[in-house]
Amino acid sequence: MSELSINTTQNVTINFTAASIGHRLLAFGIDLLIIIAYLISVFLLMAYTGFSSFVDRMDGWSQMAIQSLVFLPVMFYSLLFETFFEGQSLGKKIVRIKVVKIEGYQASFGDYLIRWLFRMIDIVISSGVIGFISIIMNKKAQRLGDMAAGTSVITLRNNINISSTILEEINDDYKPIYSLVIKLSDNDVRIIKENFIRAKAGNDLELLAKLTEKIESVTGIKNQSGNHVDFINTIMKDYNYYTQSM
Repeated sequence: MSELSINTTQNVTINFTAASIGHRLLAFGIDLLIIIAYLISVFLLMAYTGFSSFVDRMDGWSQMAIQSLVFLPVMFYSLLFETFFEGQSLGKKIVRIKVVKIEGYQASFGDYLIRWLFRMIDIVISSGVIGFISIIMNKKAQRLGDMAAGTSVITLRNNINISSTILEEINDDYKPIYSLVIKLSDNDVRIIKENFIRAKAGNDLELLAKLTEKIESVTGIKNQSGNHVDFINTIMKDYNYYTQSM
């Protein structure tokens, strides 16, 4: 499998593994089964409720309108799920692969739309042949839609985790405490986090105190918790809150 280097918005280079063609085909197969299950369920429901007989008595244009409504979720399945699930259809989520921007940004609706439009060439018209060939020939494992959108599909089955970057997991309802944390730079926070992890692992209280003192002197923030570990944890979360929301 290809290695994919992504430079994040925090200027940290992370090496991901591009999703294999096998994983992508498996995800596609799962999505196809979900679509088939949806169609079977809709047609059975229509037959059970007698709606099918009602549709049969309609004029041709009305029948086409009903059929179009039924098939709309099928047509826009990948676009909708990748948009609302941040680069993952249900199949991708199960297989643990995801669409990402090559530059490290979260892909936008426009990117997903471009990928979806190119599905006509990559998958529908060519029965998947063009998409398959472009993925195996491209060093970033991109189909034509990925090349046009500047995206790639990566596997989440990596040893890479959030501790490898300055990113911190924060809840949607997180309330920051120290607004002056924005005086820090990405490099400052990266150094703080690296030393913080080392200090906690070695129970180095002196290093924790020095980190707290340095943060206070640079930002003008005063430790309100009285606990070095809690204070530094809060600093990193607050920094992520303010920089990610800008």
